[in-house]
Amino acid sequence: MIVIIDYGAGNTRSVMNALDRLGSVYELTDNPSRILAADKVIFPGVGHANHAMNSLNQRNLIDVIGVVKQPLLGICVGMQLLFDSSEEGNTQCLGIIEGTVSKFNEDKVIVPQMGWNTNTMSNNNLFDGLQEKAYFYSVHSYKVDVGDYTIATSFYETEYSSAVQFNNFYGVQFHPEKSSKQGQLILKNFLEL
Repeated sequence: MIVIIDYGAGNTRSVMNALDRLGSVYELTDNPSRILAADKVIFPGVGHANHAMNSLNQRNLIDVIGVVKQPLLGICVGMQLLFDSSEEGNTQCLGIIEGTVSKFNEDKVIVPQMGWNTNTMSNNNLFDGLQEKAYFYSVHSYKVDVGDYTIATSFYETEYSSAVQFNNFYGVQFHPEKSSKQGQLILKNFLEL
């Protein structure tokens, strides 16, 4: 069973639609036991990091996410929340992956970045069947610097992590659920990990 974590994220419906297109069986839930019993976990996200952390806290999900042992995919804010902290609202995040989420420099680029951008992929099972460079759709004002856990990069003002992996935790800054065939392939690959 695939579980989508239900904490009021704005892109939940589009993630569900993408899984429907793949013919996947899934459940949208905030029940800790259902999340921990799932085969795969999708952690969606659109919106403000501080609001998202407050919502997770109200639903008693912060500790739950930290102990997930199966593959988990964070999308957009869902990826950012895997890190230690975010400059957005000076938010303490989940602390699963070491690092800080920082804002793009508004003096240099239009913020948020919105639209299709090239991503350079490393050799990772999440990207099976994709070319080394692929276009994905992004909408975000904050970024994660390139580091030890980076598995894909993109460029907007500076090079940043467009995908990360730490143990069973995966994250993508772009929106695979809105990225046509390439995005569908990312989701399919994740479900087959």
